[in-house]
Amino acid sequence: MSQREWVEKDYYAELGVSKTASQDEIRRAYRKLARENHPDSNPGNAAAEDKFKRISEANDVIGDPAKRKEYDAFRAQVSSGGFSGFAPGGGSYTTTSDFDLGDLFGGGGPGGAGGFSDLFGGLFNQARGGGGAGGRSRAQRPRGGQDVETALTLSFREAALGETVQIKLSSPSPCLTCHGSGARPGTSPKVCGTCHGAGVTQRNQGAFGFAEPCTDCGGTGSKIDDPCPECAGSGVTNRTRTINVKVPAGVQDGQRIRLSGQGEAGFRGAPSGDLYVTVTVQKDAVFDRDGSDLLVDLPVSYPELVRGAQVSVPTLTGRVTVKIPAGSRDGQILRVRGRGIASKTGTGDLKVTLRVATPPAGMAEAELAAYDDALRAAGFDPRSGWAGAT
Repeated sequence: MSQREWVEKDYYAELGVSKTASQDEIRRAYRKLARENHPDSNPGNAAAEDKFKRISEANDVIGDPAKRKEYDAFRAQVSSGGFSGFAPGGGSYTTTSDFDLGDLFGGGGPGGAGGFSDLFGGLFNQARGGGGAGGRSRAQRPRGGQDVETALTLSFREAALGETVQIKLSSPSPCLTCHGSGARPGTSPKVCGTCHGAGVTQRNQGAFGFAEPCTDCGGTGSKIDDPCPECAGSGVTNRTRTINVKVPAGVQDGQRIRLSGQGEAGFRGAPSGDLYVTVTVQKDAVFDRDGSDLLVDLPVSYPELVRGAQVSVPTLTGRVTVKIPAGSRDGQILRVRGRGIASKTGTGDLKVTLRVATPPAGMAEAELAAYDDALRAAGFDPRSGWAGAT
């Protein structure tokens, strides 16, 4: 995500929060909207899919405290007129061939030429007595690829135990014919003779020297005499890739996994962006979780609570025997150490909640009578000690 795109996008409005919202409020707003608009919950709904992409982009920026600080400062400077000549949402510019002044904010016409530091670098060097019209600006960084967002749905057990999952992704990728160079196989890009590979040239205006994008190479610093026929010299083609996503054990619903360098390919071999995978975890019929603790409800009979019992209970990796102490109560929680969910901070516990299973409705009168007789024989009165009994 480049800074130039920040000017026209209000990420706070996308998430429905105020500019003074806390990071917790932003996180809660994102997770709520992500659940409502997730593609798996809205199959075939293009509007929901577009909304999911926009809120994911917003969360990527203002959900990160460092990026949020940069975003706020940048928009404040633009709004106050700190960038002369730029008018978000309007205004007019004079552009040269193959160069868009809108790219000043992201360091990126083709090859990353542009950027305020490059345009004014010559002026500052001249003011300090260095460079001038005969000097050369620093070499330009090629334009890197954009980050990519996608979604992945996992079962509860896959998320808890970790899993390597294959996903298919269609996006701009390095050209397989020229391996991202942009030149026909057997040839190579040549250093631009005008800017000598810097991507910018110097010009004088009065006592100052200004750096501006090289019009001969479009600011890339190189020229291709014989472009690759597959990608037309960009080094990038659209194709479908299969990517292995290693999901760490203990990943939670709504968590994002970052795969470095698996996003869109950069221009002419520049670094690729990153891939962000948002995980949705399905509900499980047996288990739930509380952080790294694994939760399970265990149905028990009243006699098992009274006299105690040993019961087999499932875990993620097998079964364990849980001892129910005599005199236990409905809703009591038994803990089995170290049989929960593994995470970076350690392995949680298995928490077993005892739930009394009552006899089913529709029992025959004789069966109910036998049940009552058994309770009376044991001297059990359910209202014994109850304040409302007298």
